[in-house]
Amino acid sequence: MRILFIHPNYHSGGAEIAGNWPPAWVAYLSGALKKAGYADIKFIDAMTFDIGEEDLRREIADYAPDVVGVTSITPSIYKAERVLQIAKEAAPGAIAVLGGVHATFMYGQVLAEAPWIDAIVRGEGEEIIVDLVRTIDEGGWPARRDAIKGIAYAQDGKAVATAAAPTVKDIDSIVADWSLLNWDKYSYIPLGVKVAIPNMARGCPFTCSFCSQWKFWRDYRIRDPKKVVDEIETLMRDHGVGFFILADEEPTINKKKFVAFCQELIDRKLDILWGINTRVTDILRDEALLPFYRKAGLIHVSLGTEAAAQLKLDLFNKETTVAQNKKAIELLRSAGIVVEAQFIVGLENETAETLEETYQMARDWKPDLANWSMYTPWPFSDLFKELGDKVEIFDYEKYNFVTPIIKPQAMDRGELLDRVMNNYRRFYMKKALFSYPWAGSGQRRRYLLGCLKAFLKAGFERKFYDLGKVDYWGPQSRSKVKFNFDATRRRAADEDVEWQVTHKRPASTMHEAAQTMACGGGKEQLAEEADEAPFDSVIMRESATPHEHRAR
Repeated sequence: MRILFIHPNYHSGGAEIAGNWPPAWVAYLSGALKKAGYADIKFIDAMTFDIGEEDLRREIADYAPDVVGVTSITPSIYKAERVLQIAKEAAPGAIAVLGGVHATFMYGQVLAEAPWIDAIVRGEGEEIIVDLVRTIDEGGWPARRDAIKGIAYAQDGKAVATAAAPTVKDIDSIVADWSLLNWDKYSYIPLGVKVAIPNMARGCPFTCSFCSQWKFWRDYRIRDPKKVVDEIETLMRDHGVGFFILADEEPTINKKKFVAFCQELIDRKLDILWGINTRVTDILRDEALLPFYRKAGLIHVSLGTEAAAQLKLDLFNKETTVAQNKKAIELLRSAGIVVEAQFIVGLENETAETLEETYQMARDWKPDLANWSMYTPWPFSDLFKELGDKVEIFDYEKYNFVTPIIKPQAMDRGELLDRVMNNYRRFYMKKALFSYPWAGSGQRRRYLLGCLKAFLKAGFERKFYDLGKVDYWGPQSRSKVKFNFDATRRRAADEDVEWQVTHKRPASTMHEAAQTMACGGGKEQLAEEADEAPFDSVIMRESATPHEHRAR
């Protein structure tokens, strides 16, 4: 069996301004396949290497694969569909497989618009891909495809979904194969070193209305901290990695294991810097531990502050307050950790005044970095459905955190973009002139100057925020911005998206403790019970399984 994985060539001017990120999905799927005896695997990273269609076609034909697998988040879905169309043309006998967040939730629409796709992997892929490849290898495709749990396919013009596959219960049994990646290309601009994105846990107990992370994994599972550090040590030794970001939405949920992870890094003297995304409430909970986290190498924390106004925080179910956001930022900076504040902007009630409020709040809070992300309502999120007709754009390629999907009532999209850019200009100009050059010495100062370098580089190349593609040159051009939405794209039919999610959460579950912690109590209870308390699975109807990572 010759298996070919391809990462589609999609660029948005978002997270990639900090460097090239190694596609972790191919490492984890390849590790599972090799463990099952399928070792003839090739990977083409069309995004990082900017591979065009004709070159991609030649590479596929030369390899002559039996299976072609592609992943996709929402903004890269059309690129992924096109890659598999090219694959079917270049290798007609290959089975075309699509996985990832968007296809899992929207498989009905995807199969209708891309009928050349043979199978969609719905959800957590390691065990499903092995079952699928084994069935193909044994000559059971398509006759026995209905017996493969966790896939969808087209039959007689209709989308068919098999029973949902169970989640991977023994998460420590998953071993990534990072050797398929060309590590010379995966660099982190702020530090000038190779970067990796290992995974410590899967799942999230919180239910932010704009996010699908909590829907994706269905139950919360965390790895043995020693095994995570084993993987990091391997990445450093075998591939020269000098910086990593934990892929988890909130790796600090399980305080006991996060502390053990930090202690393991210290004990092994790995001397590597790293970053995380986490919640404000966890920083407040761990105030006394922040110097310890910094000693373990934690240098960058991206906080989901999300909004300056309490009204928005309540809308997003963030369960934090404006005052808590400011306090968490102060604590991190005092501990010598670079802190990034995330703001979500661009809802229908956005005004010039609310955008100015986020800038003034950023000045008051004094984060080292600030990021204004355009609200992007995933088409399978609860908030997308609640927004209803307020969502006018269904060109998913633009669902990338940098393009205004929702049009505010009080301004047009060009003005919204211009005012966000004005916030960036003012914030980083002040930081460049009055903050970063005097931000102490050592690692923190070098890191901040490196972040400024990445920001300026992306701005000079006009890659930041897709500015080059939309023809934005400053305030004078805001009325002429061209977002180039594909107006032929339409909202998915109701039968293509399954919204209903039922929770089964007895009062003794970890989720209950986590919610209590977020509201200011039960902190020690969560720390003590996290290892033992079961996290009851989210029970989903057949079309709803995985998650979508928020861009960093």
